[in-house]
Amino acid sequence: MRIGLLTEGGYPYVSGDAGVWCDRLVRGLGQHRFDVYALSRTEQQEEAGWIALPPQVGQVRTAPLWRAEEDGVAHGRRARRRFAECYEELAAVLCEGGPADATAPSETRSTAQADRFANALYGLAELARDEGGLVGALRSEGAVRALERACRAPGALRPAREARVPDLLTVAAHLERALRPLSLDWYDDHGGDDGAGLGSVDLCHATSGGAAALPGLLARHFFDVPLLVTEYGVRLRTHYLGGGGPSPAGSGDTPPAEAAPAVRSLLAAFHGRLAAEAYRRAACVTPGNAHARRWQERCGADRAKLRTVYPGMDASRFARVGDAPDAADPYTLVRVGRVEPAKDLVSLLHAFAEIRRAEPRARLRIVGAATGAEGRAYLGHCRMLAAQLFPDEADGPHSVGDNPVSFEEIGGPEAPTLADVYAAGAVVVLSSVVEGFPVGLVEAMFCGRATVSTDVGAVVEVVGGTGLVVPPRNPRALAETCGALLRDPERRARLGAAARARALELFTVEQNVAAFHGIYLDLVSRAPVSPHVFDDDGEPRPFAVPAEARLPGLWLDLAARDATRHGPPRTAEPTTRETSPVAATEGAR
Repeated sequence: MRIGLLTEGGYPYVSGDAGVWCDRLVRGLGQHRFDVYALSRTEQQEEAGWIALPPQVGQVRTAPLWRAEEDGVAHGRRARRRFAECYEELAAVLCEGGPADATAPSETRSTAQADRFANALYGLAELARDEGGLVGALRSEGAVRALERACRAPGALRPAREARVPDLLTVAAHLERALRPLSLDWYDDHGGDDGAGLGSVDLCHATSGGAAALPGLLARHFFDVPLLVTEYGVRLRTHYLGGGGPSPAGSGDTPPAEAAPAVRSLLAAFHGRLAAEAYRRAACVTPGNAHARRWQERCGADRAKLRTVYPGMDASRFARVGDAPDAADPYTLVRVGRVEPAKDLVSLLHAFAEIRRAEPRARLRIVGAATGAEGRAYLGHCRMLAAQLFPDEADGPHSVGDNPVSFEEIGGPEAPTLADVYAAGAVVVLSSVVEGFPVGLVEAMFCGRATVSTDVGAVVEVVGGTGLVVPPRNPRALAETCGALLRDPERRARLGAAARARALELFTVEQNVAAFHGIYLDLVSRAPVSPHVFDDDGEPRPFAVPAEARLPGLWLDLAARDATRHGPPRTAEPTTRETSPVAATEGAR
């Protein structure tokens, strides 16, 4: 089977999102071939290079999102007219609101809007394919004028009607960046093992929504290649929660923080429409947890297409701690993760002050690094707060000695590895007010540690009945729950053992790889005929590259023996074992 792996800002680059789980997936499915189509976010990311790729990666094609190379395409009058019609139709749909808008119209009208958005998007894609690119057109004055006409048209939403010229220029610039994948040369239909385009793959797997899913949508539109969309963090949710925060180095995903309401409204509508189109056209959508699944359903995903696949994590790093007897300090609380306002360390420090009054031997270790100016400022604020809450127990906020609160980073003398940090704590605490999939909680569960967490994101789904959960921004509830566990070692041991068993069952790399392997086989079995691989009679060959063709051992030995006895194999009829969809699928299983 040949998989087109679509990534944005991650694999195969050294830095970026989703790189680790993509690498584990590719290495775990060595019987398939992966062609990687990667969009980079920054020049620094490209300069950092790639990770070492396994042999099952057939080819890697990359394109930058942070810049658009001039294609030198000069459109004629007919092409300019086509562009204006498609672009203005796309803008008109955006001016009428996104699919997740609280004022969204009736279901019938919403479906019509989705069809109009899709027709405009694929019309632009077809024009880009026919003419060789749309870079100049998307940057042109004609694009801004088409956007202006849509904003001034009857029926446009109020924020769109109030858009000024600077707002229109900003929106047009963001749309140009978001639509750069339309102008890529990835959409050729060369078949065979040496094919370079998306038309030659059996399945497209987009490892995130947004820009990564757009090439998969075009492969489905041009070649009817099935699309699988995986989201461990819903891109549309990130856009909304960011409140229009700065985008990563010109990716065009979110408007600037100081953007006008018209800019935020139009770009939110665009990303909402793009997400809804990806969910609608995908053969399967795999959220990483039920929290992400609810977001996808709210944004238009069909429940029948959704299948939750938890992220796969390496449990072997924590096996030593999980298997060893509990030797942790029975009065130590541990918090692991980035230092930023969303983690609400202020509430944790106030909660620990109450714990300390009831149990003077209690200690709190805050382990994690601060990134960016905001994170460093927040870390400084937390250090000052710790010094104010415990003024008589240390000389200053940077002391560790007698200070019951310590701020550490992985790799230091007190925290050489993550496993050592978890091993030192009796209870692991998470105090976030915003959280997606809580990786730190899963690591603590692999180590067999009892946890106390705030009820945010996918926390309840991850811990199940193996951890204690309290409301966010409630220091008293956090203090009472942590104090109760510190006073009850038997309960800690029971919760820790149950947590480890749950984590090993649900959140390992092996379960993640097995889940995607089954999904791949299922999706390809529904569309076994490639229109670009033909037999001797010129007919499309079902399962031209069957899933079991690259399995080592018995299959290859039998094929070599048959070739020796009977000569080269001839093209089989559709009813034979080699080309029957059912037989090929069952053989792979």
